[in-house]
Amino acid sequence: MNHQALSAIASDRRREILRLLWQTERTAGDLASEFEISWPAISQHLGILKVAGLVRERRDGRHRLYTANPETVGPLEAVLTAMWEADLDRLASHAEAEERRK
Repeated sequence: MNHQALSAIASDRRREILRLLWQTERTAGDLASEFEISWPAISQHLGILKVAGLVRERRDGRHRLYTANPETVGPLEAVLTAMWEADLDRLASHAEAEERRK
């Protein structure tokens, strides 16, 4: 596996960006609306994912559209799926703990 790709997906935020780009092409602004961080921060994450070959960029007029690169992400699918499931398990545990506190 590509070391750069593994390093890129070490970030929870970048894994979430990849998940959002898995089946849908989106702009950086559209992605930023999904997070509580700025558009420039999303742009930096996209840059790291692009350098690692995990994301493709396509220009459409003034817009840049991003999508996951299936050729590079494909071999990482099992790793990403396990990470996404672990992320969801942590979120569910956190939500359950919050519910018990109420």
